[in-house]
Amino acid sequence: MHSFLRNTAAQILEEHANLQDLVIILPNRRAGLFFTQHLGNLIQEATWMPEIKTIEDIFYQYAGQRPADDLTLIFELYKVYQTVHSEPEPFDKFYFWGEMMLKDFNDVDQFMAEAKKLYHHLSEIKEIESDLSFLTESQIELIKQFWSSFHQQERSHQEKFLKFWQLLNPIYEAFQASLEVSGMAYSGKLYRKVAESLDKIPQPDKKYIFIGFNAFTATEEKLIKHFITSFGAEIFWDVDAYYLNDVNQEAGLFFRDYQKDLVFGPTFPETISETIQSRKANIQIYATPLKTNQANLVGSILEKVSGQESWEETVVILPDEQMLFPILHTLPTNIDKVNVTMGYPVKNAPVYAFLEAILEMQRFTKLEDGKILFYHKPVKDLLSSIYLKSANPLHTALLLKDIQEKNQIYISQEDLHGGGGFFKLIFQKLSSDQLFAYVSTLIEELANSLEDEPLQRSYLYQCFKQLNRLRAIFEHENSIQVELEFFIRLFRQVFREVKLPFEGEPLQGLQLMGVLESRNLDFKRVIICNMNEDSFPPSAGLNSMIPFNIRRAFGLPVQEQNDAIYAYTFYRLLHSAEEVHMIYTTASDQGKAGEKSRYIQQMMVEMGLSIEEEVFYVPIDLKNTEAINIEKNEDVLKLLDRYVIQPDGKSVTSFSPSALSVYLDCRLKFYLQYLAGIQEKDEVKEEIDAMVFGNLAHFSMEFLYKGFQERKNRDILEKEDFKELKEKWIFPAIELGVRKFYHLEENADTKLSGQMAIVRDVLQKYLSRLLEIDEASAPIRIVSMEASHKAKFEIDGSYGSMSISLKGLIDRVDENNGVIRLIDYKSGADKKDFRSIESLFDRDDKNRNKAAMQTLYYGLLFQAVHPENTLSLKPAIFNFKEIFQEDFNPYLQEKEPRKAGIEVNDYRDYKAAYEDGLRTLLEELYNPEIPFSQTDNLDKCKYCPYIGICGR
Repeated sequence: MHSFLRNTAAQILEEHANLQDLVIILPNRRAGLFFTQHLGNLIQEATWMPEIKTIEDIFYQYAGQRPADDLTLIFELYKVYQTVHSEPEPFDKFYFWGEMMLKDFNDVDQFMAEAKKLYHHLSEIKEIESDLSFLTESQIELIKQFWSSFHQQERSHQEKFLKFWQLLNPIYEAFQASLEVSGMAYSGKLYRKVAESLDKIPQPDKKYIFIGFNAFTATEEKLIKHFITSFGAEIFWDVDAYYLNDVNQEAGLFFRDYQKDLVFGPTFPETISETIQSRKANIQIYATPLKTNQANLVGSILEKVSGQESWEETVVILPDEQMLFPILHTLPTNIDKVNVTMGYPVKNAPVYAFLEAILEMQRFTKLEDGKILFYHKPVKDLLSSIYLKSANPLHTALLLKDIQEKNQIYISQEDLHGGGGFFKLIFQKLSSDQLFAYVSTLIEELANSLEDEPLQRSYLYQCFKQLNRLRAIFEHENSIQVELEFFIRLFRQVFREVKLPFEGEPLQGLQLMGVLESRNLDFKRVIICNMNEDSFPPSAGLNSMIPFNIRRAFGLPVQEQNDAIYAYTFYRLLHSAEEVHMIYTTASDQGKAGEKSRYIQQMMVEMGLSIEEEVFYVPIDLKNTEAINIEKNEDVLKLLDRYVIQPDGKSVTSFSPSALSVYLDCRLKFYLQYLAGIQEKDEVKEEIDAMVFGNLAHFSMEFLYKGFQERKNRDILEKEDFKELKEKWIFPAIELGVRKFYHLEENADTKLSGQMAIVRDVLQKYLSRLLEIDEASAPIRIVSMEASHKAKFEIDGSYGSMSISLKGLIDRVDENNGVIRLIDYKSGADKKDFRSIESLFDRDDKNRNKAAMQTLYYGLLFQAVHPENTLSLKPAIFNFKEIFQEDFNPYLQEKEPRKAGIEVNDYRDYKAAYEDGLRTLLEELYNPEIPFSQTDNLDKCKYCPYIGICGR
């Protein structure tokens, strides 16, 4: 296999007897490792090895220092910005601009541009011609174009731009002076310092050889040229004729310029290698529907590799670092060694998400009546994390249950601290001066609890290291106040750049690399993931405050140079490859279109390849979802037996009217909800919806009348009793209703949310109106409130007679004027008229009255519980939406459309027909020949919680 580094090592070994007299400079340390390996394999006898360095090592060596970290530099830049700007922004808002400004300053120095002229307001043609006479005509024309287009902008935009633009040179100059005083520098400043004092560099006692470079900055170019002309340095170019000789090939952009250069030109070999065109590698292109499918495809490609081959000759290139772990999880078991040459972002780690969630929770913490309260959403997220679950599983489960049952919008610190020390550490209300110490302690505590998780501990170590850097800087900068919002934003901005470096043997095993790490390295088999436009090459756009035309005119890098660098890294992978697999995704992802990379298109055109893409897909059945029918086999019939009354007179459970109504709506829904036990996920309700309001009203009425019975020791309410009830007892009853609904203890606070005060006022009005209606009907004897009733109902099953258990909770039973009223409170808009008893059991009747079926069902239950009763049983619906109407009538009406109705005065008049309908319904339910099928009425599916299961 052709190898540039091995061939270069062989040539150097042949031409230089004393390797210890050489300094080898490569673009990065990884190339240096592989070069050393090749050189070591070629050497036949013991000898001193040459020095292996990177280009930045050379610059920092001659500069006599290394650059400070970006965070420290941005702080220093902010101090300068404060002195220059009349109304400076706070540091957290400046941070983004500071990053961009620092990068621009670095480019200005790396490419040796004159900042004073670059940042000058060059709007006059004469000024351009006099001040920029050192530029070429084409460069001057670019500047003219920018300023002419600039004058076409709105006046306000012009003023904003100029106001900031004119600050940049003073900031640049003041920043340079500040760095000189502090002894700090950024890399561009050090590079420029060395490049501007090359004449002071003494003759080195070793020969310098530069290997495998592609795109130089101006400072690098100047230094290397100086070493070639003054010190006899050599340079080896890693280049192929395929893209060098084609002027349309962006990959050869820099090489073509260097080939024409007076110094670099003679260093190019007489014969340029033609390995790409001559090798005719086997190229395969794959299209996958989703990004994660690529991991499975990579695994299947690697499975086909012969066991005799060396894995060091295979590389997987990952332009998107998020693919690293999916790829690692799908590698074949026969790969025993893997070298990962890329960092994994700490921001993608679960521990980082946990830390961020804890800080986010602080935003929604409040102090009320001396108690610290935490908002339920971040608390539930934290309690659902593995870190808290593993610390105290029982307490975590109880807290989550309480939050749901009590509908707690805010949870007290006291309740949360019951989980132990780790819970006490997490659930605190922090002040600004506690933030750094708190997060440090939290990271240490997490690390101690994850002793068996080395990867998680590595993430935490990176977080801890970065946090300590932040802390040291802020302790040094007393002028900057760290508030919570600022700390959270800075935490995110700084940690988004932190990556976890992987340790391993770089020269062994399958190689997993980022794009730029592959420079100068040769592989027999190349697998490239994410071969999508905007991924490889990455999306266009430079974050810079310097406009494109001005960047180009002053020789600063623009997107064209970035494209050329990435194009070179792509074609560089083809130098030695015998087998190339390129995978792209057809689906859009994070705003990026699912379009194949331009490199694939270019190869197919330029090489004349007629490659058929292999579509790698997850099989999807595009047919309509088949109907779901749950047959009543032995297991299902056993589930139904739970409703059957056994010889001992007991049943496991009973049919409620709502369960039977669900069965009439959809047999499958009944099975899923009542037999399979698949329940809707409960959520904490911050809004008081109709269901919550209805329950609160039910409980309040229950406590209102039960309280009367207990105080007066009688069940009959006379007209004169209602005045006291309305004036004194409504609000206490509502308070008790709230406590019961939210499962609150007797002394617990009922200030659950800001809406509760409004709801209490509304409930008072409703209860007052209900008391007015009852007062008009008084005297009333309360028989029961919110009482459960059960009945035994005989049907003919497939195996003979069966006794089915029925149950129901009747909101209120009272006696009025010799009639037993069965009252159901409703918060919705339920109707009281129905066409016939038969219609109540007709699942095809779109106007089937569920409320009427339910209240008549109460008649059946009451009569079964009280067979001695001879009074009329009158079903009634107190619909809250109608009780304020003057002609309010709560009683059921049997009524055909457009005809006068008949009021239902006694359930017993309808008993036979109702029981026939119910018996037919239950016998169908127990008929083993009738499966639990889906409804044909798709309107009932719109808001069904099980729609995801049945696929309607």
